[in-house]
Amino acid sequence: MKFTIKEKHFDPSTFVGGWYIEKNVCEELIDYFNYNKKYAERGSLGSGVDENIKKSLDLNISEGNFDNIIKVYRILLQSILQKYVEKYPNVSDAARFNIMTGYNLQYYEPNQGFKGWHFENTGDMDSFHRHLVFMTYLNDVENGGTEFQEYPNIQNNAEQGLTLIWPAGWTHTHRGIISDKSEKYILTGWYSFEEPYKLGVNR
Repeated sequence: MKFTIKEKHFDPSTFVGGWYIEKNVCEELIDYFNYNKKYAERGSLGSGVDENIKKSLDLNISEGNFDNIIKVYRILLQSILQKYVEKYPNVSDAARFNIMTGYNLQYYEPNQGFKGWHFENTGDMDSFHRHLVFMTYLNDVENGGTEFQEYPNIQNNAEQGLTLIWPAGWTHTHRGIISDKSEKYILTGWYSFEEPYKLGVNR
């Protein structure tokens, strides 16, 4: 299995990395979502469902799921993580980290999205072990994507195949850019520290 992974260049000082996976992989992931849509649930926050902040349909993918297209995606994602570590080597000076929890295939209708500013490690029991965030746009959305608050100060349109990795902390506060015209599919989750995660779930 051989893939070419092209980089989208961001200012290195933002600590946001971006690389593209093949479009046919994205199309298969969309098909996977639609085939399994009956198992999807309303998008939720740590505090529960609040559609004023986030409105979506989320299909959870367990960390042990290696269905064919999920396996292909995970291989590509691992290659992208390696490129991120090459670009920011200090990220691997920390404790061991991996995908330790389920992640989500998310579907947004026009006018839906994650409207509230947020970051991924708030220090609570559900998130304190998160180290890095990954997100892949599965379709093109010209007028919708992701914006980071003033620190990285990035606004990025959803480009099919573009996979972003960034730190999970408050420096990378972000929200969705809501399209009033187009639907959007993404796949997103976290790399978590292994030992803190195990300590958290065993309490």
